[in-house]
Amino acid sequence: MTLSPMLARFSQAVESGNGDALADLFTADGIYDDYFFGPSEPGRAGIRDMLAHFYEGGERFRWEFFDPVSNGSLGYASYRFSYTSKLPEAKGARVVFEGISRFELDDGLIRRYSEVFDRGMALAQQDFAAERLKKIALKYATRLKDRPAAKGHL
Repeated sequence: MTLSPMLARFSQAVESGNGDALADLFTADGIYDDYFFGPSEPGRAGIRDMLAHFYEGGERFRWEFFDPVSNGSLGYASYRFSYTSKLPEAKGARVVFEGISRFELDDGLIRRYSEVFDRGMALAQQDFAAERLKKIALKYATRLKDRPAAKGHL
């Protein structure tokens, strides 16, 4: 499967809350590494659980991919993502942000999905207190610094 049809199915599955359709895009041991929640449990059940987690805190999801590139084993696409937050402090805020998706592919299926976006901007739109934003940002910074690949930067 080329990347563009996969992206259309991916966004449609997320927007409709169809965990089975999303999971079907992944290998049997696939992982969805979400930039808010971290990596799913390996496997299609983990993918379904990840999408269910989205819907615990949000609704009216929209995911628009553009500028996809792929060499067959690795793909990237820019995206624009939005949802209405159900968190009490957000008071129904519409959250919009842009990011980059990375797809590790195996025989036309996603082995690992990961992404990068500005977490702070997404969280600030939900009216998180400044101290809470700082705590979250420092948690992610610590995780990054703990990775073996980051040691040469410290």
